[in-house]
Amino acid sequence: MSNATLRTCPKGHQYHKSSDCPTCPICEAERKPKDGFLSLLGAPARRALENANIATLEQLSKYSEKEILKLHGIGKTTIPILKKQLESTGLKFNS
Repeated sequence: MSNATLRTCPKGHQYHKSSDCPTCPICEAERKPKDGFLSLLGAPARRALENANIATLEQLSKYSEKEILKLHGIGKTTIPILKKQLESTGLKFNS
């Protein structure tokens, strides 16, 4: 781990990180949903939707793809996952 520093989160977990990102990977793994569409996403994408108060597919369907892509943490690889989940319930992104 070159340039990685040992850090301790407020919960006492110790981890190495080389970026400035303050997120503890242990805490993040503990809070990852076990099911639902958010469980299929990486932590940055999941946090982006949570920060936008999007917790259900119905809420997600009120946004356009463009609006979701503008959220920090959402990448182009996330959109196909979200589309598939929306389609599985008869929903789609807003136009």
